[in-house]
Amino acid sequence: MAQGGPDVRFIPRKNWVLITSTLKKRLLFLSVLVLALDTATPDLIVGLVRVPADAATGAVIAQRIFTDSRQHNELLTPTVVEILEESGHKFADIDRIVVGCGPGPFTGLRVGMVTAAAFGDALGIPVHGVCTHDAIAAQLDGQVLVATDARRKEIYWSLYSEGVRTMGPSIVSPTELSIPSRISTVSIPEKLGQLLPEAVSNVPQVNMRPLPEYLVAVADFSETPEPLEPLYLRRPDAKEPAPKPRSSAIPEVEL
Repeated sequence: MAQGGPDVRFIPRKNWVLITSTLKKRLLFLSVLVLALDTATPDLIVGLVRVPADAATGAVIAQRIFTDSRQHNELLTPTVVEILEESGHKFADIDRIVVGCGPGPFTGLRVGMVTAAAFGDALGIPVHGVCTHDAIAAQLDGQVLVATDARRKEIYWSLYSEGVRTMGPSIVSPTELSIPSRISTVSIPEKLGQLLPEAVSNVPQVNMRPLPEYLVAVADFSETPEPLEPLYLRRPDAKEPAPKPRSSAIPEVEL
């Protein structure tokens, strides 16, 4: 080594594997792995998102989107297992869970929220609930109306200005929806967009979905998550069965 020169030490090639592996592990400690789920619409959304500690948004490393599946209960858990295996991760690698809390119909919405809560409890990790409409609006600029299928010929709707919710979510018949003239974009399923009032016929319509990275983007990881609160906005379609009439042969007993 020349006098006064840099002290360059030789590192055996076999040690580079160990060094590279260690660096990767340290980088992973600076980020979180988030499982994102949404079952508030007819679509089933499942994704794994890696979020760096110093970034507001993350990168999707695996996802599945089933359009108009209406099989949320049958597909959700097997799909989570599938994307974990595909990305080389285990359940224990998940740091947080984000789940869409609606608005949505009782049956579909409940599947995602119950599953997210069960995973969070089993893994001992935070579960963040977000408004599904917020994740849709986060993908659009300007004054946006987000509408999703509420069944019974009704829609759930929310109004946004540059991604910030200013009205809603609420539920209404599409024909009765009063839309401000300043709306620049409407996100709505095509079959429902045809039912909107004529006043909105010239407004560009798109059908955005609550994609995993945007579900994560609208979640607030800086705060302890609140208990999950579903946005049903009306009573469940399913009704409890009426009690069977008491047989006259069974005597009443006072306790």
